[in-house]
Amino acid sequence: MQILHLDSSVLGDASASRSLSKAIVDDLLKERPTAHVVRRDLVDDAVSHLTGAIAAGFRSPSGAAIVDAATLAEHALSERLVSEFLASDVIVIGSPMYNFSVSSQLKAWIDRVAQPGRTFRYTSDGPVGMSGGRRVIVASTRGGMYSVGAPAQMDFQESYLKAFFGFLGITDVQFVRAERLSKGSDVREDSIRNARALVRNAVTQALAA
Repeated sequence: MQILHLDSSVLGDASASRSLSKAIVDDLLKERPTAHVVRRDLVDDAVSHLTGAIAAGFRSPSGAAIVDAATLAEHALSERLVSEFLASDVIVIGSPMYNFSVSSQLKAWIDRVAQPGRTFRYTSDGPVGMSGGRRVIVASTRGGMYSVGAPAQMDFQESYLKAFFGFLGITDVQFVRAERLSKGSDVREDSIRNARALVRNAVTQALAA
């Protein structure tokens, strides 16, 4: 079993999403101690944002020649990222909400693994996911409350991740959520404590799938 562990918060040790994603991975390892963990810190080891030249590495017209060494290195990175993803059984993602969506660091990773012919394919009836069978657990953190009420319409974080992985064919996407983290230390601690209590159930469901 391989676990792909991604973190995307810019807050380092102060990050709630990093703390929660680690708790999820630790719990997975308690159940599957022989599992191999591939760790990617998308902030400390940032993936470059997509450009036309980088995208040509997996969307290139037949016969296109690439001679620039830096671009070839980016193509090799795209291959490593998609291979890591496809080799993984469970993907654990630390994903804070930034301005109602995911961090740009996580989006850069997403743009590298959305590869036609590898993670999805085009058909006459539209795109079809090729990555089914994997499970995703997201440590989702928000400063406010976006899971209920009027602010829910501004949630382009969890809804986006669910839609993206669904596009790749992954329907088992769980969220371990901590909200209202900007509402004072007591509220923050209570929210994180409640989120940690959900980790066991998320792990159990992921391993039972």
